[in-house]
Amino acid sequence: MLPPQVFDSPTGRRVYDNRHTRLTKWLNDGIPPAQVAEWAGNSVPVLLATYARCVDGQLPDLKRRLEAAGDLPDPVEDQCADSLGARRKSS
Repeated sequence: MLPPQVFDSPTGRRVYDNRHTRLTKWLNDGIPPAQVAEWAGNSVPVLLATYARCVDGQLPDLKRRLEAAGDLPDPVEDQCADSLGARRKSS
């Protein structure tokens, strides 16, 4: 823990900036939030409340992983069409 005079100084702000940058990078690199929270000494809800807005660029990789596993959900339009078709056939 930093003494109050150091915490309030530019050095103290820089320490927080470095911490914020590191946690954001870990989340953007795809490290699970539970692991990042443990390393940061936070709970997952506190971590995500602070850093979820900073996570960026993971969607293309997540889509590739879901497609490779065959787990990518159908687009909403296809789900609606399938649902309507099933209702029409049963009527």
